[in-house]
Amino acid sequence: MPQPQEILKERYQLQSQLGFNSGRQTWLAYDLDANHELVVVKLLTFGGDVQWEDLKLFEREAQILKQLNHPRIPKYRDYFAIDDRSLWFGLVQEHIQGTSLKDLLVQGQKFSEKQVKDIVTDTLEILIYLHGLNPPVLHRDIKPSNLIWSDRQEVYLVDFGAVQDKASAEGKTFTVVGTYGYAPMEQYGGRAVPASDLYGLGATVIHLLTGISPAELPQDDELNIQFRDRCGASTQLLDWVQKMTAPSPKRRFQSAREAIDMLYTDFTKVAKSKSDNKPSHFKVPDIRIPQPVTSKVQIERSETNLSVTIPPSIFRIIISVFQTLIGMTTILYFFWVMFRLNTGFASGFWLICFLLIILAILYNYLIGIWSTISFEIDTNHVHCKLRKRLLKWQHFSQTFSIRQIEYIHTTMSSKTNGSVVIQTIQHKTPQQPQIIAKYIVGDDRLSELEAAWLTQEIQDWLKNTR
Repeated sequence: MPQPQEILKERYQLQSQLGFNSGRQTWLAYDLDANHELVVVKLLTFGGDVQWEDLKLFEREAQILKQLNHPRIPKYRDYFAIDDRSLWFGLVQEHIQGTSLKDLLVQGQKFSEKQVKDIVTDTLEILIYLHGLNPPVLHRDIKPSNLIWSDRQEVYLVDFGAVQDKASAEGKTFTVVGTYGYAPMEQYGGRAVPASDLYGLGATVIHLLTGISPAELPQDDELNIQFRDRCGASTQLLDWVQKMTAPSPKRRFQSAREAIDMLYTDFTKVAKSKSDNKPSHFKVPDIRIPQPVTSKVQIERSETNLSVTIPPSIFRIIISVFQTLIGMTTILYFFWVMFRLNTGFASGFWLICFLLIILAILYNYLIGIWSTISFEIDTNHVHCKLRKRLLKWQHFSQTFSIRQIEYIHTTMSSKTNGSVVIQTIQHKTPQQPQIIAKYIVGDDRLSELEAAWLTQEIQDWLKNTR
């Protein structure tokens, strides 16, 4: 366990501990090789509560910080392992003289609207840089404790422990990161986008304006944070924050550049100019995804019911027939060889095994390919039903409450096959949302455009009926 005044790697002399959390320590230290400059040393010990995913995030943080060069991001200094026996890993960064916004809030600091806008402007400039890199870098943990207000009244973004770049996310499993109240729901589904960082910044502004953590504020039926009556900011700023924290990423600003351009825009006047058919420099496109021409998905709507039917795909049936024939031929050849090599009881055993495997393949083939999928939302009974049937035989059924629906998004198992994911949650706590289940509509039968279109239709119908 590192102690004050201990020297690591014959270079970094530890002074005082800044933070501690289950295998992770943050220290203020002197860099003895750089005229005793103050640095921040983050330490991670492998083992116990710290597993491979934690170490991978720690290494990724070091790799990305090494590539960054922005005046408001503490500069990378070093990355090292202390020794092979203790398995301590260290990351060294420039020390910024200042106080986190979280500490200022705890001290009772009140922020004026001008101060909030200055903080937002500085942070958005940093995000413009990060999101503009190739590949884009997503911070994924924007919150008051990670924004340092320096002695020169400048904002610095720190703690890249949840950072993700596009290259690291493609083709790999994701690690759920973020802080409840500041992380949007798509991030819990592993689908963080640049607008996810904007949500974190918007939630931070809510905390600065109200003095209350967004995790402790109520939400309306559409999951918008209810904060407007808790502060005396201008309608202009409140409208801007509302858009930053929209539950759906499509309804937020799509880039940090757009967000900073709109920071001083009066949304009320923009809406009036639109109603008067006057030109406006602020345009929020309402992009509608049409149903693909080749799609066989059927939707029936009424005031209280939405019914979606996804029939079997003839193309996928043909492909699956060929795949099944190839697989069965391979299995048949294997069992034929085994049958020839054995006689008596052994031959009978292999024959039974062969028949059982063929039956299992046929069952899974019929269930997976030939079944019709139906999804129904009934507002009268406040429930959703996901069912699958083969001809008239219903072999699968799930029911859940509409009130449990938290987030709806698309997922792609490959470049061509996807589904609609309906994520439900029973209740929230200040520590962690308790996700109950994910209901998959489509079983990877949908194309990317079909999945996006169907997601949009379900979201819009729910919005208009709630």
